[in-house]
Amino acid sequence: MCYPARTVQPQPVVASWAGPVPIVRYRPPGWKMGLMLASMEAVRRLMDLRHRGRAEDLPGVLAAVAPLLDAEAATVLLVDYGQVALHPLRGTAVDLATRLAVENTPAGRAFTTAQQQWLDEGDRGVLWLPLLHGAERLGVLEFRVKTYPSTADRLDLEVIAALVAELIASRRCYGDAVEHTRRRLPMQLAAEIIWNQLPPLTFAVDGTLVTAVLEPCYDVGGDAFDYAANDEILHVALFDTVGHGISASALTTLTLNTYRNARRSGLDLIDTYRSIDKWITAQYRGSFVTAILAELDMATGRYQRISAGHPAELFLRDGRALPQLPTPTAMPLGLGTMVARPPRVIEQQLAPGDTLVLYTDGVTEARDASGTLFGVDRLGDFLLDTMRDGTSAPETMRRLIQAIISYEDGELRDDATAAMLQWRRH
Repeated sequence: MCYPARTVQPQPVVASWAGPVPIVRYRPPGWKMGLMLASMEAVRRLMDLRHRGRAEDLPGVLAAVAPLLDAEAATVLLVDYGQVALHPLRGTAVDLATRLAVENTPAGRAFTTAQQQWLDEGDRGVLWLPLLHGAERLGVLEFRVKTYPSTADRLDLEVIAALVAELIASRRCYGDAVEHTRRRLPMQLAAEIIWNQLPPLTFAVDGTLVTAVLEPCYDVGGDAFDYAANDEILHVALFDTVGHGISASALTTLTLNTYRNARRSGLDLIDTYRSIDKWITAQYRGSFVTAILAELDMATGRYQRISAGHPAELFLRDGRALPQLPTPTAMPLGLGTMVARPPRVIEQQLAPGDTLVLYTDGVTEARDASGTLFGVDRLGDFLLDTMRDGTSAPETMRRLIQAIISYEDGELRDDATAAMLQWRRH
């Protein structure tokens, strides 16, 4: 049985487990492994992969450099698309069926908390380090070692983990090893099209963070999100396309790329709305996309948005839900010519720490076995309860989508997408 491991703190403490009660042993101050020169050689060998090699070559290089880090083994474990388990990167010389659950395992805790975890196994131990590409959680790096590393040596291993994350992010486009590792079910073509166009799920700059989730991850077709940080403006958009499957993903593809073209052309929110609306009408007459198109001034907290027939975002402050912003303020994209009035931009001044949660109706319209909707109130309560526990924004969103899936007994009736935007003055 696995028990949660303690989060590693910057002091030489080792947690071992004998049944449900943790036993803590202390190492003497100054106890260290003297890895500096050897770890620099490990960095050099890993850096060689920048110019040659594939993601699937990384496990072999890690196996070769593990002794330089005074480790018996070093293994990359990537999170799957459903964010429910961690799997060895393709090319690892272990049973590829091996997996570690995200819930209730030390490796999973390293992933969910983005903090080191240590498990003492008697004559050896295991150290898990989060693999972070920016703010994006990729998985964990597992080190099997004979003794608990000193603070200085753990810092060296953190550098190795950061480098490994960068290598995974940069090498993933040159082969399919990362995709093979992360996929636990066949991905439908519509979902393939959408995932290939989305930005990373999580992004942070200074005091501002945006993080999103999509389900069903292997069969999504009509939902999408996008963001971009340009100077002091963070652009955020959430789209919900009518229909499902290939036809919906094709319309979503046009919508996403028209949005990016308008943004990169310097158009404001109103003209961005008009550009997307024009192209949808021209290419998919009779179809439509509901959306929120938003901009946040990261220096001042000034938030502006257009709601194109879309549900209002949740507005959270100091542990409570504030009144929702007016919605809709425009017709759905593709139906804009049905009314003469122009889209209306709503403006809201955020306070430091404010949170906005954008979502598609697949979240609130999820139904349990009795047909009861998940609903906006339940959504707000879930988010507030989770955030009060100090749970990070990416982990809050992961837990939200798991709650939605559980509420619908494991099978979603509609695409469910949500994005959380948090602002703090920088």
